[in-house]
Formats: sequence, structure tokens, C-alpha cells
Amino acid sequence: MPKILIVGGGYAGFYTAFKLQKHLRRGEATVTVVDPLPYMTYQPFLPEVAAGSVEPRHAIVPLRKHLKNTRVITAKVTGIDHASRTATITPEDGEPWQEEYDQIVVTAGAVSRTFPIPGVADEAIGLKTIEEATSIRDRIIANVDKASNLPAGPERDRLLTVVVVGGGFAGIEIFAELRSFVSALVGQYSSLSFEDTKFHLIEAMGRIMPEVSLPTSQWVIKNLAERGAEIHLDTQLQSAVDGKIELSTGESFESDLIIWTAGVMANPALKGTDLPLEPRGRLTVKADLRGVDADGNVVEGLWGAGDAAAVPDISGGSPLPDKSCVPNAQHAVRQGKRLAKNLVAVLRDEAPKDYFHKPAGAVAGLGLGIGAFQKGKLGITGFPAWIMHRGYHGLAMPMWERKFRVFGNWIVQFLFGRDLTAIPARDEPRVAFETFASRPAPKA
Repeated sequence: MPKILIVGGGYAGFYTAFKLQKHLRRGEATVTVVDPLPYMTYQPFLPEVAAGSVEPRHAIVPLRKHLKNTRVITAKVTGIDHASRTATITPEDGEPWQEEYDQIVVTAGAVSRTFPIPGVADEAIGLKTIEEATSIRDRIIANVDKASNLPAGPERDRLLTVVVVGGGFAGIEIFAELRSFVSALVGQYSSLSFEDTKFHLIEAMGRIMPEVSLPTSQWVIKNLAERGAEIHLDTQLQSAVDGKIELSTGESFESDLIIWTAGVMANPALKGTDLPLEPRGRLTVKADLRGVDADGNVVEGLWGAGDAAAVPDISGGSPLPDKSCVPNAQHAVRQGKRLAKNLVAVLRDEAPKDYFHKPAGAVAGLGLGIGAFQKGKLGITGFPAWIMHRGYHGLAMPMWERKFRVFGNWIVQFLFGRDLTAIPARDEPRVAFETFASRPAPKA
């Protein structure tokens, strides 16, 4: 049987494998998914995970549970030699091995893209994984708890100051959700007040959220300002050494939590392979998601989708200079579904179809009861947009059992309020045991 290898189990990879299970006949092909993690993360929920609105495990989809007819390998693909149709699989423990394939689907996704700004690599945290979102939540709760025992001064100010770098959708959503979260959190402490907390968002461009209209983005800025959050436009982060924030405007302050959302890049694991890549490191593909070389010729057995592929946007709605699909969940999910159908068509000597999708609009959650929506010239803000945000993403979450879990989170939150509890000790779970564990007496 033909062997199909899917590199990456994110949106595009998961949906490709899930739909292949549906479309392939018994014995028509084998499917293998390789990803370092045993689950797919629904990234639009990361801000709500960080703000305590969604339980972390409910924002992920376990691969083995839902890809029962697919071989799932928890490891990294550290090399691809398409000329010989082999990939190097490297597990966390054990020796690497060569995996042969007939068709390869590159859906390796994207990682946080940073710049060589002093202190960022040592002090900041990204927002691409469920682990990062959970850590942000625990860090904020722990910092507020520590600050409640300190007198007013620089040390307390540092613990109560949150900095987000990047004013795109991800940056604004985490910024606004955390502002809402901390406002509720400090209400539990008699020694702290709302005015003690400081929120700064740093954006190098002259506006935020380029996916929405200017009036909608200006409404978001005004709303956040009314909630005690400050947005620095046309401002660059120059240094974050030891948590001391230095801006291009000359402003300076300290923070114990710096969240980086200023861009993503294609997974660097694709570099060093013999796959055709464009200057930004993404796989070059046709609109039907088949890989193509520099001359535009189809590379047999090669497919790509999601953030790691430069998929032409034939709808004409792309804002990017190269007119490729923007890297978001809307495209990745639909590309995965189309890729599965096209791959099966090619296996059956049928013609593949081009990927075509007009975006359904952009919707953002900005804290409990507040949201923003944009579709063409139509902009909706406030509570109606928040309902639209939760409705869209609740239904877009893969698998019905996951949808029910997420909606269950929201119902419980509505009835009993936001969960403001952290478990900071889970990062070092053996400390309590080691502290009191008996040890052999030293030899005389």
C-alpha cells in the first residue's frame, strides 16, 4: 500500500489525517502522523486558557483518541530527503530511524519569530503552546499573591506589571483577556487595588489588529484605555534585560511578565531539506496544495498546507505582498480538508481541485463580555461580538466531545465565576516530597 507521511499534527495535519480516515478505502493506503506532541492545540483558546476561562486540557485534541486508524508517532522529523522518499524520525528517547514514504504532507506549522533584542530570549514567553498559556496564568496568580505581601514600591510594581509585545490578534486578545483576569483577581486582596496593576502593549506599527477596520481597532484601543491598559503605538522594544523594559520613546519600567506575540515564522525544521522553499522558509505549493519547484513544476509525492506552506490565495483577498493565504486557523483547517480530498484523488488518478476560501471574518475576545468582529465593512464591538466570538470558536473546536467540554467550561464559569486558582508548584512537583524525605545517615 502507498505510505502517506504527515509531518506535524496541528490544524492542517490533524484535519488531513482525520479526513483521510474518512475518504480512504480499506487497504488503499497507510497514514502516519509525526509530531513532538501527542495532541493538537486549538490556539485561538490560548488567551482564554491564560485567563482561566478554559481548562487547559479542553483546549487540546489528543491525536490517538481521534485518529484511531492512523499511526501516530510522538517524535520530531529532523530530516527529509524527498529524492529518496525518506524522513529521519528522532524520538525524545532512543535512536533516530529512517521512515520511508510515498506521499509526504508537510504541515509542520509555525513557531514564534523573535528579533535579537537584548533580554527577550531570556525573559519573555511566547503564546504558541498550551504550556505557555498555562504558565502565564500561574505566573500572574503567583505574582499577585507575592505582591499582596509587599509594601508599595518598585518590587511590588514589577510583579504587578504585564507587558505584551505585538499588536496583532494574538497580542490584543491575550492583553485584553489578562486585563480582565487581573481585574477580577486583585479584588480578592484587601491590600491591592485595581490602580496597582499596570498593563503595557508595545506595537511597532501605527495601529493594532490589521485584520479589522481602523474604526474598530480605534474602538479597541479606547476600550482598553478605559480599563486601565496602555497601548504604545509606533514604539519598539529596545531591551528587556533582567525584566527592565526600555522603549524607543525613552520610556522605561520593569516587569516580571513579558509576553511575545510579535510574529511567527515557518518551522525551521524544513531548512536543510531538499524541499522547495520560498524566501520566508515556507514550502512552495500550487493552489491545489501540491508542492512545486522553482520553475513551477509539480514535485510528485509532495504536499503542503497550513502555516508552513505558501498557499496561493486565489480568492484575491490576501493582504500579504506575495498574495498567499494568511497564517490562521481558518485557512489551515480548510486546507487540511481539501488536501485530504486531493491526495485521495491523485491516488485514484483523478484531478485535484484548487483550494479556495473567502475568510468568514475576524472575531476577537477581549475579556468577559467584550469582543470585536469584522467582516468587510461591517464592524461589531462589545457584548454582541463577544457572543459571536464564543459561538464561532466553540463550534470550530474540533470533535464534539471537545466542544462539549469547552461549552461546559463556559457554563460553569457563568454559574460560579472565573477560576482564579493556580498550581505554581507543579513546575517542581517533587519539592514537597524531597523537603521531608528521610535520607540514610552519613557513614562515620
